[in-house]
Amino acid sequence: MAIKILSPQLANQIAAGEVVERPSSVVKELVENSLDAGANKIHIDIENGGANLIRIRDNGSGIPKEELSLALARHATSKIADLDDLEAILSLGFRGEALASISSVSRLTLTSRTTEQNEAWQVYAQGREMETTIKPASHPVGTTVEVANLFFNTPARRKFLRTDKTEFAHIDEVIRRIALAKFNIAFTLTHNGKIIRQYRPATNEEQQLKRVAAICGDDFVQHALRIDWKHDDLHLSGWVATPEFTRSQNDLSYCYINGRMVRDKVITHAIRQAYAEHLHTEQYPAFVLFIDLNPHDVDVNVHPTKHEVRFHQARLIHDFICQGVTNALNAIPQAELDLVPAMNEAREPSASYQPHYETKPNRAAAGQNIFASNYHQSREKQSENQPHFSNRSEYVPSYGYREQPTKTEQRLYGELVRPTEASQVLTAPVVEQQLPQTSDAGYLRTLALIENKALLLQQNQQFYLMSLAKLQTLNYELTLQQGEISQQPLLIPIIFRLDEKQFEQWQKQKAYFQQSGFEFIENEAQLRLTLNKVPAILRTQNLQKCVVSLLAEHLENMPDFLTALCQTLEMKPIEVLADAVSLLSETERLLNKAHQEKFNTLLKPINWQPFLTDL
Repeated sequence: MAIKILSPQLANQIAAGEVVERPSSVVKELVENSLDAGANKIHIDIENGGANLIRIRDNGSGIPKEELSLALARHATSKIADLDDLEAILSLGFRGEALASISSVSRLTLTSRTTEQNEAWQVYAQGREMETTIKPASHPVGTTVEVANLFFNTPARRKFLRTDKTEFAHIDEVIRRIALAKFNIAFTLTHNGKIIRQYRPATNEEQQLKRVAAICGDDFVQHALRIDWKHDDLHLSGWVATPEFTRSQNDLSYCYINGRMVRDKVITHAIRQAYAEHLHTEQYPAFVLFIDLNPHDVDVNVHPTKHEVRFHQARLIHDFICQGVTNALNAIPQAELDLVPAMNEAREPSASYQPHYETKPNRAAAGQNIFASNYHQSREKQSENQPHFSNRSEYVPSYGYREQPTKTEQRLYGELVRPTEASQVLTAPVVEQQLPQTSDAGYLRTLALIENKALLLQQNQQFYLMSLAKLQTLNYELTLQQGEISQQPLLIPIIFRLDEKQFEQWQKQKAYFQQSGFEFIENEAQLRLTLNKVPAILRTQNLQKCVVSLLAEHLENMPDFLTALCQTLEMKPIEVLADAVSLLSETERLLNKAHQEKFNTLLKPINWQPFLTDL
């Protein structure tokens, strides 16, 4: 057969085979278009499971008259314009195939009006066999898309449709997934004229939890653990269920990348690994997780349905998610005492609350790409402009705005500053908090972060400077001396091929490695080591460099080993006071009498007297 160019209709129908799998696929594509248009009210009308009619109405920005026909053309989109936009996608749609593919296998009517137009216009397409015609119509600002008689011209595809009940169940699940990510959007779903789902805008935490409960169930909310975990440009937020709330099937697993619902093996494996010690293989965790990262670090242009993504640093993403979920699960024993009141207080609306997860549309229709303008700036400048999220339950942006603390937080803060040994809670609010007593002279109070290098502390009338780098080193050393060290399995084990001298040092030091939380598989015949697990606190370090450096030294005891190990570590710069105070609090918690003197040597007194005399 001779090579020839396919007709536009046949090409669109081939594309529809990938994009339009069933009616729920049409709903997903059209609702995402509405979200990209900036709509905050979306109405979805379904008839006969979507086979007869799918109608999506929104109050978005609309489509100008001169662009209506172009909207139904293949590879026509307003979301991206060049390669730079493709490499930093924040809109839900961008391929420009959905409307063309849908119109090729249905009878599609598109009605829209912009705020600049005095009247609405309508375009109709039937199988894309003829040129589209545009006529005036009556319609408010926004867009309505009607898809009738789906697969009318492809009978083979229509035969694969299931019952109306089954197809509508798939549509319902799509709306559920989208509604979980877009708390500020109102959704109404009807089937054969009957309202099935109605999600009102969730503007505070109480309303967000109500929507989560409506979608995932009250039992999930009662067993949910809040996650707010950050590392550099990565931010993990949402809820994970306690191990007591298990599922026999994977039906309560919702994950989003920059607001886009995805199914990714790396993410799934990371979450399963975090639950590995708590669940059997036939049990599944329940979670609603939002992952925000720089769009330059993730490729969403992998599959036409856009359910799959590809990370530039998959291992980093895996370890980040695994550690965030692990920390939440490890905090269960401490949180059990206040689980019920904490959940009740979380449902109390806060006047100053803002959602942890915000939509970030791009292009002119929905706003500026927030990463594009700042991507080539210095890291220092970015850190000044971007909010900071920490691994605590509290959100404290770096620009001076913070939530109103809950009653539980206020009580914990009171226990923290109370002069008693009974209080062990050290996760109080992070701004200007008081630390436990380090001496009989009084309390240490954190005043300020000095040039991201030191902490300014006050004890009665005496002031001190403390090096953050030395504090980090001490924190590492104290953590690695704990009896039970939390380990982090590596997604990709690191293999070390040693020479005879290095292997001899390994034989002498392997007990030290084991006590510090490292797990190796030794192959003496091949002089090879395989690193499978590392201390969780060292998960972001250059492990290969650390191990090789240690094997090059003669270390006779455990203290020398820990000192040498800490000297090889790269200290993360601390640019936010909250992080510095958290580090200081954690170090204080690990202190004992043997290490108290070492901690005191980090306090450098400041003599203000010469300056006071000049006043």
